[in-house]
Amino acid sequence: MSINKVILVGNVGRDPKMTYYDNGGVVSMFPLATTDKAYTLQNGTQVPERTEWHNLVLRNRLAEISDQYVHKGDKLYVEGKIRTRSYDDASGATRYVTEIFVDTMEMLSPKASSSSPAPDSTASSTPL
Repeated sequence: MSINKVILVGNVGRDPKMTYYDNGGVVSMFPLATTDKAYTLQNGTQVPERTEWHNLVLRNRLAEISDQYVHKGDKLYVEGKIRTRSYDDASGATRYVTEIFVDTMEMLSPKASSSSPAPDSTASSTPL
C-alpha cells in the first residue's frame, strides 16, 4: 500500500495561467507559497522565516473555478498529489519540475463584496 497525498495552506503567488485544449479540457497553473515562521532556539540561535513555492496544477471544472475566483495574494487550502516530470532544455540538460495536481481546493480569503454571488468556497475535481 502507498499514499501520495499533499495538503497545503498558503498564499497564491500570481493569477492562474489558463491553457485550453482542442478536446475541451482546461488546465490552470499557478504558484502557492507556504511559509514556516521564524523562531529562536533555547540556546539563542535564531532560525529565519522560510518560504517554499509549490507549482499547482488544476484541471477541468476546478481550473475554471480558479480562473474566476483565485487571485494573487489569496489564501488557499489545497489537497492533491505530488508529481515530478522531466524535460530536456535547449542546451540538452535534463530539468525536473515538481508539481501538485490538485484534487480539492478551498478558498480561505474573505469574499470580496460584489453583486455577483460566488460559488461554494469548496470545490473538488473528478479523479484522473
